[in-house]
Amino acid sequence: MSGGARNHVIDVARALSVLVVVVFHTLLYRIRLTDAGLTLEPWAAPTWLYPLTWVLMIMPLFFVAGGFAHTLTVDRMHREGTSAGHYLASRGRRLIGPLVVFVTFCAIGFSLAAWAGFLDAASELSRLLMQLLWFITTYLGIVVVAPGAVRLHDRSGVAPMLVLAVLAAAVDAWSFAVDNDELRYLNLMFVWPLVHQFGIAYQRGWWRRGPVWVAWASIAAGAAGVALLVFGFGYPPTSVGFADLPIANIQPPTLAMASLALAQCGVLGLVERSGVLASLPPALEKGLGLLNAVMVSVYLWHIPIIGLTGGALALLALAAPVAAPALLSPATLAVASILVVAAAVPLLGRLELRMIPPLGPRQDTTLAVLAFGMLALGTLLVWLTGTVVHPGRPGSTLGVLAIWVGAWTMGRAADRSQAMARD
Repeated sequence: MSGGARNHVIDVARALSVLVVVVFHTLLYRIRLTDAGLTLEPWAAPTWLYPLTWVLMIMPLFFVAGGFAHTLTVDRMHREGTSAGHYLASRGRRLIGPLVVFVTFCAIGFSLAAWAGFLDAASELSRLLMQLLWFITTYLGIVVVAPGAVRLHDRSGVAPMLVLAVLAAAVDAWSFAVDNDELRYLNLMFVWPLVHQFGIAYQRGWWRRGPVWVAWASIAAGAAGVALLVFGFGYPPTSVGFADLPIANIQPPTLAMASLALAQCGVLGLVERSGVLASLPPALEKGLGLLNAVMVSVYLWHIPIIGLTGGALALLALAAPVAAPALLSPATLAVASILVVAAAVPLLGRLELRMIPPLGPRQDTTLAVLAFGMLALGTLLVWLTGTVVHPGRPGSTLGVLAIWVGAWTMGRAADRSQAMARD
């Protein structure tokens, strides 16, 4: 599809991605009712499930879809002659609502606990919860470089992909050589931009047009690449970590994620070529559009919602022990969490929508760049240190303040005329 038309294959892939993420995170812990009371145990997946983790690992699709969408946006910029400030403000302001509401809510709750005398516990729990902001931090960086990435792809084709792949492999080799998993966080700058390049290529017609053997070859090469990295070079055997294997291939990322993304692009191409999703019933198309509109909200809130849902099911199990096996089963938690997410996110979305600044006729490029910098700094600090606002936690305090200031600055950048009128 071209222009601004919706690509149903991309939309369905993103929707399935959200569903898989929510369901997977309900499986990470087991709640049990024993004679001693309730217990919470991290789940160690059986080894026979390891191959399935690669089939169900869908995080690369987020970045493929991002590359696809950014390419359409950049093309529209070129057609309409819009400024860099317009691009940054239009993309950045959409993140403000979900990000500010989520971070502010967490900052209030954890900061109150910290000031009440539970500083260490509040800080640690907040830091653990904010681990999911790695995605927002990375995505902000990719948004900034997306126009250049599109131009680079159009000019050089596969060359930038090869460079990013070599750099990612070098980071992996260094990390494994010195046995330091933390070094692989450098791959946030190489693996996910590489997958984003795949998304640009997908929009340009790779895999979905031309010889069909390209799609099949990508599937074979991607799957073989994962197998070679795992069995030939000793990469972790699962795509995601479990209790007995906390560090795998997704976070921090390895080259295996890019290899998996290559295979997934081939699958997307075959699905689109088949025409099975060429047209959808209006109701389903509308639902997909709504889900894609609140995707960031679902991502940010699903873990707290899973925790609250699990707590509610645990209380019900205590009240009715005979029903505990059914109430505390992973299937029950998964279904209940999805239902609560479906009920809560639209309500949260109304509040988030109020936080999104309007896009005026003129944008301030300098302020937009500054706002992106503040938001990126804030999300990075919150990801690493949490959301506690307290003199004893300067890192998280600065992170929360940077997000608030960045959001305010983005609002002024998005509508320069109103900002000048207020001044």
